[in-house]
Amino acid sequence: MAQWVRLCGLTEAPPVGGVMEAEVDGVQVCLANVNGVLSALDNICPHRQGPLGQGWVEGEAVVCPWHSWAFNVKTGLAEYPAHERVDVFPLRVEGQDVLVDIE
Repeated sequence: MAQWVRLCGLTEAPPVGGVMEAEVDGVQVCLANVNGVLSALDNICPHRQGPLGQGWVEGEAVVCPWHSWAFNVKTGLAEYPAHERVDVFPLRVEGQDVLVDIE
């Protein structure tokens, strides 16, 4: 069952091409804005636990600022190495609120 919780206000979300870190119910979330579409991913890079929300956007991926591992914002899959991934959380905007399902 979905557990939709408020991540941030729409005005607090990153601008196009930006990322930010947020926490909701103890879960670290990376919020990315790729071409005007918001995506929510696990904020912790599986390589060395770097903060993805402090990284940057390249194409349709968020790049970890520590060692440049890149994760697709739609699938969570790493560009390299193969088979690495982060969780992608369902996201929706209701009015002025950005909501994620962290279940």
